[in-house]
Amino acid sequence: MELNALTAISPIDGRYRSQLAVLSQYFSEFGLIRYRVRVEVEYFLFLAAKKVIKLPSKVKPAKLRAIYEDFTEADAMQIKGIERTTNHDVKAVEYFLKEKLNALGAGESVEWIHFGLTSQDINNTATPLLWKDALEEQFLPKLYNMVLQLGNMAREWREVPMLARTHGQPASPTILGKEWMVFVERLEGQLRLFSHIPFAAKFGGATGNFNAHHVAFSQINWEEFGNEFVNGQLGLERMQYTTQIEHYDNLAAQFDGLKRINTILIDFCRDIWQYISMEYFKQKVKEGEVGSSAMPHKVNPIDFENAEGNLGIANALYEHLSAKLPVSRLQRDLTDSTVLRNVGVPLSHSFLALNSIEKGLSKLLLNAQKMQDDLDNNWAVVAEAIQTILRRENYPQPYEALKKLTRGKAGISKDDIHEFIESLDVSAKIKKELKAVTPHNYTGVGFKF
Repeated sequence: MELNALTAISPIDGRYRSQLAVLSQYFSEFGLIRYRVRVEVEYFLFLAAKKVIKLPSKVKPAKLRAIYEDFTEADAMQIKGIERTTNHDVKAVEYFLKEKLNALGAGESVEWIHFGLTSQDINNTATPLLWKDALEEQFLPKLYNMVLQLGNMAREWREVPMLARTHGQPASPTILGKEWMVFVERLEGQLRLFSHIPFAAKFGGATGNFNAHHVAFSQINWEEFGNEFVNGQLGLERMQYTTQIEHYDNLAAQFDGLKRINTILIDFCRDIWQYISMEYFKQKVKEGEVGSSAMPHKVNPIDFENAEGNLGIANALYEHLSAKLPVSRLQRDLTDSTVLRNVGVPLSHSFLALNSIEKGLSKLLLNAQKMQDDLDNNWAVVAEAIQTILRRENYPQPYEALKKLTRGKAGISKDDIHEFIESLDVSAKIKKELKAVTPHNYTGVGFKF
């Protein structure tokens, strides 16, 4: 069968292709090849800028950069055709660029393409570049926008009281908006941590010592050259002491950071799922949609379930990537190359999850009446407030008195609470203060958010 959305093995390139097409420019084979071409071209131009080589006047930097800026699928197919002969993907890029340079009249300068490099100098700069661009141009803006949306929802609901549940049991009331802000704070905190992790790269020749560079031009400070090229020209951070490959420690830290973000989102999805189950939220119905093949009445919280599933898959892959990539035999084995080709897979599942959460949030309809009913049916939760005020007044054993009133009872009503208050040996002023506390107003401090 021909490869298309119906025949693809992975749902990333099949069922969900339309949602993830924007990531293809980074994580596809085409994307990786294009970023390799970009690094090779920029390195070639940097050699010229540093007067290591001299380019013919007819070879303009703009024309060279156009090779990767205007890179096409036909170009990628040409490189894959060369690879069938070389059986080496990066060498195929080198030969492709030499053909392009010959066409531009570069003359003898074509041999400076890939000068002194090993394939990992290209892979370990191209991959962090595409990873950085995908995060900064696609994934992180989407995540930041979702956090902003949660903050806006929190502010909309900052005066909506809600029965809290600890261990699944009714507990001191809370504010719906504040519960949303719990996740805003958690996500913002992890995003701040994530922003401090550099996008690391390796660039130093066959085993990281600039051997070939130094033997050809010992008078050049190649460490300084490499730092200027990687840090200044490419916008990455060059690791100073490497084997043939990058350490992947920073990349592993980023995977772990994204995994924590996903874990927070899983927690969020499960909470919303529970709130929908409790009927604190209803969901907008879309004309023509079916919730169940057998039960016509159902409107299932499938968006949050889909998100949870995709976040779980992403985390399993992030876990493997962060544990495997920093481990390599001696100066290098090939396992990192095999694994590194999959960095886009967990990010794609995370991207899908964000789409699902956005969709699910857009369907939520607050059921304030249900929240009020739950508060009205759980007057026992003000027992904490009563016993605390009584403690303040030095009333003897207030906790035990409230425990006797509330524990093990089928239900405690407003009348039960007020009857208990009337039986207390306290002033009328204190009784009035105690009666003023209700499940609706016993919600703590008024947070400013």
